[in-house]
Amino acid sequence: MSNLTRWNPVREFDDLMNRYNRMFGSNLASEREGKDLFSRSDWAPAVDIKETAEAFTIDAELPGMSKDDVKVTVHDGVLTIEGERKHEEESTDKKQHRIERFYGSFMRRFTLPENVDENSVKANFKDGLLTLTLLKAEPKEPKAIEVDVQ
Repeated sequence: MSNLTRWNPVREFDDLMNRYNRMFGSNLASEREGKDLFSRSDWAPAVDIKETAEAFTIDAELPGMSKDDVKVTVHDGVLTIEGERKHEEESTDKKQHRIERFYGSFMRRFTLPENVDENSVKANFKDGLLTLTLLKAEPKEPKAIEVDVQ
């Protein structure tokens, strides 16, 4: 059995821009405009989504963040993970040579399958890893509606 990886041109372009920013050093743009060259105002944490017979599990990497920096909501079948990683305070006695980590706000949204119990979402945050567990619901039986024909 082979695993297929779906090509995502947007992700490939995003990776290219990240490498470009690192290679040419975004310090030039930071000095001119106060922000990174081709900067993004947001970033997206990496996630793993796994499924068992009983539940779905979403692991989101959020290094350097605390649970107070993250908000998880479920509304109309959409799970949203959002938050902000704040840049550490700059001091005059420190010289920064390279900054590759992304800072700022982020938002990830996932459309939940119909067999997920939206009220069962459990969250755990430990060592920069947010783990969400979503229990599966019993499949809804189709309702038969009797139509009165006149």
